[in-house]
Amino acid sequence: MLKTNRQRHGRQQSRHHTVKALHGARVLEALADQTLDDSEGGMNSSSITIGLAQLPVVKGAVSENLAAHLAYIERAAKNGADVVVFPELSLTGYELALLEELAMSRASDVFNTLSGAAAQHNIVVIAGCPLGNEGNKPRIGAVICFPSGEREFYAKQYLHEGEDVYCSPGTQHYLFTVNDTRIALAVCADFANPAHIKAAAAQQAEVYIASALISEAGYEADAELLAAMAKHHQMPVLLSNHLSITGGWQTCGNSGGWNAEGELTVAANGTEPGLVQCHIHQGQLTDGKVNHVSSLH
Repeated sequence: MLKTNRQRHGRQQSRHHTVKALHGARVLEALADQTLDDSEGGMNSSSITIGLAQLPVVKGAVSENLAAHLAYIERAAKNGADVVVFPELSLTGYELALLEELAMSRASDVFNTLSGAAAQHNIVVIAGCPLGNEGNKPRIGAVICFPSGEREFYAKQYLHEGEDVYCSPGTQHYLFTVNDTRIALAVCADFANPAHIKAAAAQQAEVYIASALISEAGYEADAELLAAMAKHHQMPVLLSNHLSITGGWQTCGNSGGWNAEGELTVAANGTEPGLVQCHIHQGQLTDGKVNHVSSLH
């Protein structure tokens, strides 16, 4: 069985894509004062395989998208993945105007189904979803389903311009541990804010995963940023991206992983559907493999 552990850490709520340097420094200072359990810190001695799912998503079609997720989860597990990660709002598509209508409660049957798949295939599942927010605007979130049947949630903290019209930002960082490897989770614009990965590094994250929507026009700049983040913080940075037109955006796929030197180690072939398997040993992205959609059936 997988060895897992989770941690969440709060921050002050913000509706903006950027933060002042002073605010970021205060966040880091507070994080630095926190004490980590010795059993969760330090150099790990285990290996982990993370699958990055790149799949077609249908606008607002939760049942259809869920079925696709289940197929990818099964195949990721068969390929030896310990974790499988889907893009931002993968269960619904990036459809801001539909977020309130499609927002899911934490007891949603969709999450029950994903939890069942996680348990059946002994894999951690991270899927993008709109989360209900107790009478407020919904949040752009992710559900994290563990093989034990437990599930956790993360909500995007740093919103793109215009997203605050439809949704609210999250207020907590999220890290979890699988096979002694500490993993930090980001949703799209989170990674564009330096405070987010700095906070993850302060909490001794060894891998940083971004579940995102990146367009054809934006990929070059974002890829350079992700590579620079990996090199600066000396940790693998992984990206799970859309390949469909969603929310009016022509996305570009290219899901993949950068090693701690900022080198692109493995990546999907553009917008071809499939799974990118990233192998990490002792916190280092050592190699990977792309499994195309033709092998999923």
